[in-house]
Amino acid sequence: MQTFKIKEEYIHLNQLLKALSWSANGAEANAAIDNGEVKVNGEIETRKRNKLRPGDRVQFKNEKAEVE
Repeated sequence: MQTFKIKEEYIHLNQLLKALSWSANGAEANAAIDNGEVKVNGEIETRKRNKLRPGDRVQFKNEKAEVE
């Protein structure tokens, strides 16, 4: 599992997918979220701009990350 340290209070889900290079661009990240391919804390998440804070865990395909 990867860790991703944020500098602000939160990061939006679609921004995190791009920052981790799990998607090539914003449109690809948004499409993956819309299609129900992304889980946050074990639940499918369809809100592109869901605010992720330290302790949140994200899963996409075979990738996993925790926000710090």
